[in-house]
This record gives sequence, structure tokens and C-alpha cells, in this order.
Amino acid sequence: MTIRDFFSQLADLFSKPLFTISGTEVTFFSIIVFILTVLFSIVISLVLQRGLKRALTHKFVKKEGALAALLRLFHYTIIIIGFAIGLQTIGINISALFAAGAVFAIAIGFAMQNIVQNFVAGVILLLERSIKPGDILEVEGTVVKVITMGIRTTVVRSWKEEELIMPNSIFSQSTVKNYTLRDNEFRLGVVVGVSYGSDMKKVIEVLEKTAADLPWRLPEPEPRVLLQEFGNSSVDFGVYINIDEPWSQRIYKADLRKKIWFAFKKANITIAFPQLDVHLDPPVSEAITNNLRKIK
Repeated sequence: MTIRDFFSQLADLFSKPLFTISGTEVTFFSIIVFILTVLFSIVISLVLQRGLKRALTHKFVKKEGALAALLRLFHYTIIIIGFAIGLQTIGINISALFAAGAVFAIAIGFAMQNIVQNFVAGVILLLERSIKPGDILEVEGTVVKVITMGIRTTVVRSWKEEELIMPNSIFSQSTVKNYTLRDNEFRLGVVVGVSYGSDMKKVIEVLEKTAADLPWRLPEPEPRVLLQEFGNSSVDFGVYINIDEPWSQRIYKADLRKKIWFAFKKANITIAFPQLDVHLDPPVSEAITNNLRKIK
């Protein structure tokens, strides 16, 4: 076989139709062109993301999560455009392809309803940027920190240092508390009960001083001490302060409780605990007394 024959057979192999899509013959060569186009779009996306990150970092100093979400959305946009250009390059009419696959897409949509739902929710989250990497959330009673956001799922970390993979539909269909939506300031509160015989003015003074002396609280606003409730066995006070690290709220709460405990001990203030007084009717009391005498 001569070199000319080899290249002739190679050209025939590359130009031989493999299958047909929407009336367009797809060859081995067109598949290679499509793959190269998609790979090129990925490379372009990575290069542009690096440049945008370098150019916008100073504008997102305290909003790294917003910048990450913006870059991820930009990445998906470039990939979709590259995919569309690749299809057009190999001669496939995208509109005709969509029309031909409409019925098939509907059937797949019903079969993959949850996946499609999570995908759409992921796109909405990336566009709205209401949830970003680094945000502190409370989802279904669990406080988590967003690590990474994908187009279908989001990886979060719990206080137990467990990484959870959560479908994006949870964030769009349920009520989510975002402690860092606009800023990192968070109102932290601890409730403590004292006995009814306590000097209430003294209790308030001790709580206010304990809260004011905390080194990790924000200077403004000032701590607040509120009489929360008259309980069955205690008078309940709430101590409220502002912090700028919502993720550390449980550590700060523990520290505040310890300081209140020692401050109350020093001031001879009793922290109330549930008590129950039992009163017996005279006949019952007499019967118990008689039985005790018989035992003796």
C-alpha cells in the first residue's frame, strides 16, 4: 500500500457517515471537530475565569461567595455556547434538533423530574445569588456552611464537621435562613432563669455587666437584657449581643453561659430549676402518718 492509498483510505474513514441526526450525516471527522470545539470552550472558560477573578477580587473583598457563584454561572454559559457552536460546526441544525427531540425530552423530563428540578433550582440560585459559597444557613433546623455550589447539588458542612450533599431543590422550595445574606452581623441570645426570691435589679446589673465585658462581641449595638417570661419555677431573662461570626455562634453561646454561671455564683444569685410542691389532704396525711407509726 502506497502512502497515497493510505491517506485515501484514511480520508474515506473520516468522511464515512456513522449515523444521521435530523437529516444531517455525522461522520468521524465531525465528531472530532465537535469534541475539539467543546474542549476549546472549556479552556477559554478557565482562562477567562482566571482573568475575571484577578480583575474582580478587589471588588469582592468580603463577598468571595458571590464572586465564586458569578464565575460558576459564567463557566456554564461558555460551555453551553461552545456546545451549540460545536453542533453548528458539524452541520446539525439546533432548532431542528430541538424540534425533533421535543417529545423525547418531555418523556425524559417526567422520568427525571427530580434531576431537572434540582438543575433548574441550581440555575436560579446562581442567577439570584441569594445563596453563595461561604454563607451560613439554617436549613430544616440544621445550621450549615456552604462549601461549593453545583448545578444540581450543593455541598455544605455541619457543626459536626460533616460534609452533606444537598439537592438544590431544598433551597428553592423550603424556608432557608441565611445568616450572611447581606452582612455577617448576627444577633445571639441566651436565656437564663433565676428564682422568684432573687433581687431582680441585681440580676439585671450582673447580666448587663457580664455581656458588656465579652471581648468577642460587636461594640454596637449595646447588649440587651430582657425579662422574657414568668415561668412556673423561674423568672426568665434573655441576654442578647451582636457578633460578626455566625458560624461560631454555638461556641460564643457556650462561653456566655459559662460567664453568666460564674458571675451568678460570685453574686450569690441562684439559677432556678424545676420544683414541685405536693400538698396532701388531711385524711391522706393522717393515713400516711399512722402507717409510719406502725412501721416504727
